Amino acid sequence: MKTKEQQVIRASAVSLAGNSVLALAKLTTGFFAGSLAVLSDGIDSATDVLISLITLITAHIASRPPDSRFAYGYQKADTIAAKIVSLIIFLAGCQLLISAVRNIVHPGVREVPGMAALYVTAFSIVGKLLLAWHQYRAGKRTGSAMLVANARNMRNDVIISLGVLVGLFFTLVLRLPVLDAVAALLIGLFVIKSAVSIFMETNVVLMDGVSDPTLYPRIFDAVDRVPGARNPHRVRSSRMGNRYVIVLDIEVDGALSLQEAHEIAQSVENSIKLAVEDVYDVIIHTEPVGVVHSKERFGVDRNMLPPES
Repeated sequence: MKTKEQQVIRASAVSLAGNSVLALAKLTTGFFAGSLAVLSDGIDSATDVLISLITLITAHIASRPPDSRFAYGYQKADTIAAKIVSLIIFLAGCQLLISAVRNIVHPGVREVPGMAALYVTAFSIVGKLLLAWHQYRAGKRTGSAMLVANARNMRNDVIISLGVLVGLFFTLVLRLPVLDAVAALLIGLFVIKSAVSIFMETNVVLMDGVSDPTLYPRIFDAVDRVPGARNPHRVRSSRMGNRYVIVLDIEVDGALSLQEAHEIAQSVENSIKLAVEDVYDVIIHTEPVGVVHSKERFGVDRNMLPPES
């Protein structure tokens, strides 16, 4: 029975091998068949090879245990890797865009792409679908957000290849090679858009933000379900990889024993873990009811939630 880390590494290796084959096939065919769109799709697949390699390396880094330097472990390595990936994708998209614009503005003499370009693009769509399905299943089975994100990136690649296929079809039917360059232009824009989206999504994690608007309401409701736990406040959450670390303060009856207060806090922790998926740890500070709180700089109180929450 393989550990989750081994499964993630194996899935990353499969992604690396599959993308290498597809990239080589598209780059070679695009060059010899004279299709700028297929060549652009091949360059995009070449970035997927680099992404798969980064995923493989990151899987090894993220599996390291905590140490005195990184007490929370290395789980956020996947977020840093996602930033690097977004920059790689962005640069590749810019290169595709520049090449496509240059070929549209200064077309020169170009031949209609050969039929081989059509065949390899269809083959690529089937291959990418299989790789995306494999990565998604492995990601869900292991709880790896990195693999799920890689699967979504491959799903986007299928959309790109479909656009290339449509562009090639009309190019071959209408005998207008300029349509091939137009298809490459659209691919470049789509790649840049994907890169910006990945970059912005990782900002939330790096700044310890929350992308799920229901998280804090669920935490407050979970505390309310525990008898003896009152006034949850100064609630904070951060991500370790794909799991939450939640910190909060609660009030309990000041006349309770330490053991009784501990049991209430433990019940609150259990209630939060039932209400919120993928919780790594819950840290609770207990205070006597009625204690005067100074204005806190960090954390979320119930009065900060939107009215509908």
